[in-house]
Amino acid sequence: MLTVIINYFHTIKSILSINNSQVSKIYLAIHNLQEKIQQTQYKYPKERLTIALEQLENHSIETSLPVIKDLEQIAKNHAHYHWIIMDILTSFIRKNTLYICQEKVTSKLSAKVRADIQAALTVIATRDVNKDPENEQLDLSHIDMRGVNLNGANLQKINLYQANLAGANLIEANLAGAILSAANLEGANLYLANLEGAILSAANLKGANLKGANLHCANLYLAELQGTILNDAILDGANLREAKFSE
Repeated sequence: MLTVIINYFHTIKSILSINNSQVSKIYLAIHNLQEKIQQTQYKYPKERLTIALEQLENHSIETSLPVIKDLEQIAKNHAHYHWIIMDILTSFIRKNTLYICQEKVTSKLSAKVRADIQAALTVIATRDVNKDPENEQLDLSHIDMRGVNLNGANLQKINLYQANLAGANLIEANLAGAILSAANLEGANLYLANLEGAILSAANLKGANLKGANLHCANLYLAELQGTILNDAILDGANLREAKFSE
């Protein structure tokens, strides 16, 4: 855009009688504008990130929703902020979801997930995983996400240790290699979900729908599988040692 402006002034100079002093002033103004734009482009996402952090710390649902949307856009447009933002969102979710240990989980399988929590989870679940750094893992352990909608979510290799996902919609979700040890998945819909290599030891899968799910090489040691739907599920290589299929 600035190159076009400069070329435009060359044309104007050839048509109008602009002296060299005036031209120098114009070039100086253009140069200053170019520097200002470059500085703004560099600082703008960082400034937005700082503001977003402050707003999330002192948030209401009304203010946090647009902040989360803005963070999503920064992550998409500025790859070097991608993982920082995913980490910010996981911390936000952990701080604002009440952990309920397995012993205290009630029979109520679903709960209304707060709109801003659902929005943050959706950003994580739809992120460009190719931008994730190697050997890093998002931590969503010890959180209550009963009834959450994560249809088609990409939660590959994510840490969901002791997470409460009772009644969650995880249809066709990618949970390959995810840590789901001692997680509560009672009544969850995992139809056609990819759980290849997932760690589900001591997980509660009572009444869960795992029809057509890929459990290749998954670890289901001591898992609760009473009433679990396993029709057409891929179980080759899965560890089902001491898994409980009946009361």
